[in-house]
Amino acid sequence: MYPYYGMMFDPTIYILIPAIIFTMYAQFKVSSTTSRYLKVNSQRGYTGERTARSILDSNGLYNVNIEMVRGRLSDHYDPRSNTVRLSQDVYYGTSITSVAVAAHECGHAIQHAKGYAPLSIRSSLVPVVNFASNISWFLIALGFFFTRGPFLQIGILLFSASVLFQIITLPVEFNASSRAVVQLGNLGILEGKEVGQSRKVLTAAALTYVAAALTSVLQLLRLVAIAQRNND
Repeated sequence: MYPYYGMMFDPTIYILIPAIIFTMYAQFKVSSTTSRYLKVNSQRGYTGERTARSILDSNGLYNVNIEMVRGRLSDHYDPRSNTVRLSQDVYYGTSITSVAVAAHECGHAIQHAKGYAPLSIRSSLVPVVNFASNISWFLIALGFFFTRGPFLQIGILLFSASVLFQIITLPVEFNASSRAVVQLGNLGILEGKEVGQSRKVLTAAALTYVAAALTSVLQLLRLVAIAQRNND
């Protein structure tokens, strides 16, 4: 984010190169895989909405609502209102991608109902991360101008909360996908090779979370390296 330090090139920018490369790969993988299976309709013709309702009801989650929201890739589960929200393409779609995405969001609802620890921890971190993300880079920027003060160190400490959030997100997302694939197979929503295809869609989507976590970790390492250099 800060390629120059003073009037000299900052070599710590190279720390971010692996994250940049992996992020580009993840974006390509998720785009190509979801687009491919968006064109493949499931044999049983379940829509995303029907998929979600079937999974929720089979797990006794009759109180979890399903709503349609605008936007692409806007699908999510809201634990505050017990609501699975699906984008229009997923809500009405009968493709492997639509069914897999709907099942994944139901995986989060199941996690919530069962008190899945990583999800609980992540949810508890949300207010902390919201505060930290709003102020950390402001303090870090001040630290570059006022190298004698504690601004950079405090900013890095606050940024660490965001890094922790990204790391905890990984098991939450992978577990939700695992639950989704099991549900799709057990309930007969997908059949035969379709289950494997849904796994490919969810694995590709998970790469975006891996890329985000890797970027956060390497950015933190870069900031620590800059802080140490300032102290020399």
